[in-house]
Amino acid sequence: MFIKKIGIDLGTTNVLVHVPKRGVVINEPSVVAISNIDKKIIAVGAEAKEMLGRTPDTIIASKPLRDGVIADYKTTEAMLRYFINKALGGVRLFRPEVMVAVPAGITSTERRAVIDATIAAGAKAAYIIKEPIVAAIGANIPIGSASGHMIIDIGGGTSEIAVISLGGIVASNSVRIGGNKFDASISDYIRRKYNLAIGERTAEEIKIKIGSALYLEEKLYLEIRGRDMIDGMPKTVLASSDDVTEAIQSELEGIITAVKGVLHETPPELSADVIDKGIVMSGGSSLLRNIDRLITKATGISTYVADDALYCVVKGTGIALENLESYKRSILATK
Repeated sequence: MFIKKIGIDLGTTNVLVHVPKRGVVINEPSVVAISNIDKKIIAVGAEAKEMLGRTPDTIIASKPLRDGVIADYKTTEAMLRYFINKALGGVRLFRPEVMVAVPAGITSTERRAVIDATIAAGAKAAYIIKEPIVAAIGANIPIGSASGHMIIDIGGGTSEIAVISLGGIVASNSVRIGGNKFDASISDYIRRKYNLAIGERTAEEIKIKIGSALYLEEKLYLEIRGRDMIDGMPKTVLASSDDVTEAIQSELEGIITAVKGVLHETPPELSADVIDKGIVMSGGSSLLRNIDRLITKATGISTYVADDALYCVVKGTGIALENLESYKRSILATK
C-alpha cells in the first residue's frame, strides 16, 4: 500500500506523525544533534534528546522549534525529512501530501516557513491547519455544528485557546506559554530556593512526577540531583509538589488570563453553549495534575481533559486529511 498522506503535529517538544489507517506511527522529541565540524546531522528525535546537556564541544543538540514556530529553518527541514522518511519507510514512489498543525497565532511569514520546510523535506503538497481546530477534531468535538465548543490546547511552546462553531474559530488567543516555560520556571525556582543547578531534562522530570497546578493536601516528594551553586559539587535535595506549584504560578496566571480574554470575546449565544458543554483540554501539558480543576475554579465552567490528550492534535490532522473536502474551510494555506 502506498502512503500518500501524512498528518504532522510539529510541536516544540515532540513531533507526532499520523498515517491514515495506521494511526500515530511516530512520537519523538523535536531535538536534533548536529556536528559542529561539518554541520552534519548526527541524530534526530529520541536519540538526540539523550544527548541534551551531555554533548562535547563538537556536537550541538538543539530544539529547532521555539514557542510553536520555526527558530532554525535548515534544522527543521532536516528533522521533517527524517520523520517523513521514517513514517513512509523503505522505497516509495510518491511524494506524500502532508498536513501540519500550527499555532493559531502564527504570522503569515512563520506559516510560509512551515510550508516551505515541509515541501523541501519531500512533501508533494503541504496543508496548514490551526491547532485548536485539529485538537477539537481529535477530541471528537463536532466542530461543524452550529454550537459553541471551547478547547484549550497546552503544548510545549504555546497554549491555544479557542471557541469553535460551524467549523471555524469564533474567538481565540494563542499565548507562548507551555510545558517548556513550566520547566524553565521550575529550574529557576530550584536554583533560587536550594542553590541547585539542574538541567532541563531534570526540570521536566520534576514537573511530570510531582507537579500540580493546585497545592496538594498530601504533598508529593522527589529527590533531585544537580550541581551545588556555591561549591560546584554534586548535591541531592528533596523537592515537594508545593515547590512546583509555586514555581509555575505566573505561567498558570498567563494561561488563565488568556482563557478569560477568549470568554470575554465570545458572543452570548456561544457562551451559553460553552457553559452547557464545558471546556475541553488537550495537549501534553494539560496532563499536569489539577490544571483542569484550576481552570474550573478560575472560570466557573466545568473543565475536563480529553481522552488521549497528547494525541488529539495529530489524530485531528489525520482525520482532516482523510476528509479534506469537509475541512477545507479550516485549512489556511496550501502549496
